[in-house]
Amino acid sequence: MTFKTPLRWSDVTPQHLYLNRRQIIAAAGAALLATPALAKSKYSTDDAPNTFEEISGYNNYYEFGTGKEDPAANASMLKTDPWTVKVDGMVDNPGDYALGDLIAGLPIEERIYRFRCVEAWSMIIPWQGFQLSGLLDKIGVQPSAKYVAFETLVRPEEMPGQKMGILEWPYREGLRLDEAMHPLTIIATGLYDKPLPNQNGAPIRLVTPWKYGFKGVKAIVRISLTDQMPQTTWNMMAANEYGFFANVNPEVDHPRWSQASERRIGAGLFAGRQDTLKFNGYGDEVASLYAGMDLAQNY
Repeated sequence: MTFKTPLRWSDVTPQHLYLNRRQIIAAAGAALLATPALAKSKYSTDDAPNTFEEISGYNNYYEFGTGKEDPAANASMLKTDPWTVKVDGMVDNPGDYALGDLIAGLPIEERIYRFRCVEAWSMIIPWQGFQLSGLLDKIGVQPSAKYVAFETLVRPEEMPGQKMGILEWPYREGLRLDEAMHPLTIIATGLYDKPLPNQNGAPIRLVTPWKYGFKGVKAIVRISLTDQMPQTTWNMMAANEYGFFANVNPEVDHPRWSQASERRIGAGLFAGRQDTLKFNGYGDEVASLYAGMDLAQNY
């Protein structure tokens, strides 16, 4: 059988079915990043979470601007599909991974975590994600590795804050390997049964709940294993204000303000400040990681 004119997809698949198929494929991809109705993790706090609107509308994310509302206003232009993550350094399985391939098989759960910003405000956030340790096991950490380094996306045409000389791009962060392997440390892929909003770090971001929020590198495109302490953006910018470890410690003031108390976002205009908890309340789980360390020097 021959055709007098080139065969078109519309001759085989009706347009409404073709479009519906694309929607199904897109939905399947989103399901990899946020699974609805997950049980609360044993690591979750009992505190009531902030609303989705509060969490997605008040952010520090300098790639989209310095104002707290800038990320929500500007992040919609960021394209997160397709997404590739480079894995390199002291690993057994280096390479450039499509996100779906990288996280396939890693169990996603809900974790309601306290979130503490170095600027002395806080939230309770129902993250959805997987333990970073599972990903590290998957890529194969070599015995000589001591640190995990992360880098965020550089795409100034979609991230307007990168057009300004605020920071040196890409945004960099890092953890000591034992911190990265701790079961509290997760890679978040969603919140409130939704894929992670762009302004909160889509499609994947780091969450270490006992550390200040600037440690939570967003829009991760590179994960490197190294035997040297990696450079981190805010420590490079102002080492006297932002230490590598970034553990929440009310006993160590920021040079320009106290860290002894915090303001809970959404608590109301007349709500009082509350005392800051050391290690953000996760001391029972993580204090042993820093046994023998001077946490005023290693801040």
